[in-house]
Amino acid sequence: MTVETALFFIGAALALGGALGVVLARNPVHSALLLVVTLVAVALFFLLLDAQLVAAVQVIVYAGAIVVLFLFVIMLLGVDREESLHDPVPFQRPAALALGAVLLVEIFVLAGRTWATGASSTRGSIDGQVGGEDLGNVERVARVLFTDFLWAFELTAALLVIAVVGAVVLARRSGQQAELDAADQEIGRQIAEAELEEYEAESPTGVGS
Repeated sequence: MTVETALFFIGAALALGGALGVVLARNPVHSALLLVVTLVAVALFFLLLDAQLVAAVQVIVYAGAIVVLFLFVIMLLGVDREESLHDPVPFQRPAALALGAVLLVEIFVLAGRTWATGASSTRGSIDGQVGGEDLGNVERVARVLFTDFLWAFELTAALLVIAVVGAVVLARRSGQQAELDAADQEIGRQIAEAELEEYEAESPTGVGS
């Protein structure tokens, strides 16, 4: 087994484990941290494919800036507690499981087709010349990104903004104060009773006089 093969399997295990943790973790903060693990593992795949620029962007932009933004939103909105497993929509969870099963079947079916052979890109090798010029990894990505895929690049940027706005809207408390749980309410009641008893004990005439 070569070093590249070993690194691929290590990255695959980290990516799958982190992705499952993102979905299964009950604490949103833990999910965000596991997302960092998944993104770093994906960056390792890009390094194995000689895509150093994309790997750096994956770590700096996604694992760095965007995940930190998610954590900031989670902490700011106070949703870092475990959520209730009660499903207000009864058919939502079975529908999600059914759609996930369909997606898994589609992946296995499409992976067995003849066109998914891992052949070289039709745009040429990464070592070949572009327009008679010897370009590096950064120049090649920049030229393709801002010419052939400019529209897709702008749409991706818009989708990221929409995703952040949607996360904030879904996590809001709709202008209502977050309700304290039973333990917090009991502690507050005990503190209030203790303060009232202390005030009554210190008052010479009593509260009623």
